[in-house]
Amino acid sequence: MSREMSDVTRARHGRPVHHWRRDVIELSALFTAVAVADAVANLVGHGPDGPALLVVSAVALIATAGFHTWWSRRHGHAPPTDDTGARPPSAERQAGPSDPVPAAPGAAPGESALWRMRTTVRDAPGSLAALCTALAGRRVDILSLQTHPLAEGTVDEFLLRAPGELAGSELTRVVSAAGGTDTWVERADAHDLVDAPTRILGLAARTAQDAAELPLALRQLLGRCTIRSLPASAGGAETEGVPPEGALDDTVLRLRAPEGGVISVERPYLPFTPAEFARARALVELDARLGPRIPRGRDVLTLPEGSDITVRRADTGDLRAAKEMHERCSARTLGMRYHGPVGDADRYLNHLLSPRFGRTLAVQTASGRIVGLGHLLWDGDETEVALLVEDAWQRRGIGAELLGRLVAMAAETGCESVYAVTQASNTGMVAAMRGLGLPLDYQIEEGTLVITARLDAAARAATRPRHGERIGKE
Repeated sequence: MSREMSDVTRARHGRPVHHWRRDVIELSALFTAVAVADAVANLVGHGPDGPALLVVSAVALIATAGFHTWWSRRHGHAPPTDDTGARPPSAERQAGPSDPVPAAPGAAPGESALWRMRTTVRDAPGSLAALCTALAGRRVDILSLQTHPLAEGTVDEFLLRAPGELAGSELTRVVSAAGGTDTWVERADAHDLVDAPTRILGLAARTAQDAAELPLALRQLLGRCTIRSLPASAGGAETEGVPPEGALDDTVLRLRAPEGGVISVERPYLPFTPAEFARARALVELDARLGPRIPRGRDVLTLPEGSDITVRRADTGDLRAAKEMHERCSARTLGMRYHGPVGDADRYLNHLLSPRFGRTLAVQTASGRIVGLGHLLWDGDETEVALLVEDAWQRRGIGAELLGRLVAMAAETGCESVYAVTQASNTGMVAAMRGLGLPLDYQIEEGTLVITARLDAAARAATRPRHGERIGKE
């Protein structure tokens, strides 16, 4: 029994644990094992079927070991959680919208918990009053309320403060008994206390400063959803079938992207309302009116060896300089980065440098030559990090500098994790991910190594650039 379990036992019973009972049990088990071993030895040595029994036992042992090996490999290649320090996904993230939502973890009687709830009520006088009365009967406080009128009925979105012992399933039952239908419940946090107009204005301000913020702003506006940007050349019939004002189809909305193509937003667990569609369309129209833009700030750093470099945001305007860096990179370096034919590397750059698909950091020398690129890519509802450093500038801390800044950006935008796709032989990338000091998951997929870094509150504070000394900021 571990010390932690002993402490729990003491706290539960209010008295010390009597370890002599455990000692007696272990001693009895030892004597039993010796007696069984002696009996088996006598049976094998003196019994008529001793050799056959020994062979059967060996076969059974080999079969058991083989089954255990097969079972372990079947359940993934990732190291144990204790080795990586990774936290298992929460039950709330894994649960579907129709699954019962547990009570607030660790909530004691008298404590409260925040919930977000959406339900549909009849568009008739007294329907909302009956729902509010039912919630008040269970000591649930309504902190905010938004209404989304539909052709039939009204979708009401609540922010609630409920007793800590009240489970989400019980909350759903109370609402259903009061006339609510299609009820959806999710745990909320302090960030949800900001009223909707203030939150939307903040998202609009962020979008106005940086074109790369549009996918993130849409995700924060619409909740947990998957956002994909489909270029006009790749969208095909899906792009052509979307009118200029966009299209709303239950759990999927499509909007014309400012640069062409379509922005697709999917939220299978909860249908979109016309009000949400109008808000999303307004953000996209704002982005279109402002045109291409990225923050122009830059940091001048001194590497440990004494060389000065500049780290700044990059976009498609740096396409030519990025291609020139490709020409100076070896085939091995490009192969490590793009996991495909080296000749195809250039055609990825226009996508990677576009603010629509993420953020890019460029490292340039005092002469203005780009020697490193770091990408933070919005991959649906996940986030990928990728690095490329010119051969002559490798092993100087540039990769770690870029990675630390990219992960800090991801943490600032509320990402829970970032992943990197590389190869086990790419020791530089593996070392840079380990150097973040974050819990890591490892997984082998089709011959490549996928490393996922988990970001929590403590980790976000730790993801600061640690290589190089800042000597100025323009």
